[in-house]
Amino acid sequence: MFRVDRLVSLYLSHPFVLTLGPSAGSRVPILMYHSISDNLFGMSHPYFQINTVPEVFSQQMRWLRNSGYRTSSLPEVLTGLQAGEDLSKTIVITFDDGYRDFYTDALPVLKQCGFTATIFLATDRIQLNPARVEGADYLTWKDVRELHGEGISFGAHTVTHPDLRSLQPDQIEYELGRSKEIIEDHLGVTVESFSYPHGFPEEDKDYTRYLEDVLCNLGYDHGVSTNLGRASRKSNRFFLPRIPVNSLDDPSFFQAKLQGGYDWLHWPQLLKKYFFHRTVALRERALDNKETSSR
Repeated sequence: MFRVDRLVSLYLSHPFVLTLGPSAGSRVPILMYHSISDNLFGMSHPYFQINTVPEVFSQQMRWLRNSGYRTSSLPEVLTGLQAGEDLSKTIVITFDDGYRDFYTDALPVLKQCGFTATIFLATDRIQLNPARVEGADYLTWKDVRELHGEGISFGAHTVTHPDLRSLQPDQIEYELGRSKEIIEDHLGVTVESFSYPHGFPEEDKDYTRYLEDVLCNLGYDHGVSTNLGRASRKSNRFFLPRIPVNSLDDPSFFQAKLQGGYDWLHWPQLLKKYFFHRTVALRERALDNKETSSR
């Protein structure tokens, strides 16, 4: 399949970043995985595919290990970035939602490679027995406790995985606060990390400032988003950018993503969000004016 993002990343952006971009030690790729399976979840376009088949995941992890990469936690990376440390060959591996195939297919590979990871749980989907949603099983609380004992970190990903922008303030606070409380009750540890569900509306500055205030008030220390790119010292600690990974990332593309060749896509992504936000705002203003004039 012809892909513009792959073409630009491999042959334009990647060479440019390697020669003229920021030093590798000042940027950290936070990899965003979801399901390690062959379940396509109804997504046909490569950009939106959220599964990575086990064989490809294993190849990616072994390539990272053989290339000298090491995994770190989000707090460690944030501390290192602020201190100006050289974080070359440092990565963070994250998984959203809490699919049970992490336990069965990802964990053995991670352990063999000496890697760790952070899983962000949508807590309504984590039950005493594996809940099945859209043809996929989710972790149980017994699994979560066992994984925690293996050194896997956990963060919150809301309760019901909603589009937060469609909710009222009290509902948003419930989704963020209750998911944190539930995980803390089951693990007996403080949860400080949050992963924003769905596309992150970075173009809406009022909303993002409000969301940051809510996260702070609830006791969160940091978080990740779906914004594209590698984390840097200038990144907002609550909405750190990530690099999406799936089965269609061949070795060359995977390497380009790790080394900054995919960061360019953040700007078209942001422009698209901005113009969509402006269009919606203008439409709502026109409707308000129409209603006012008809009274």
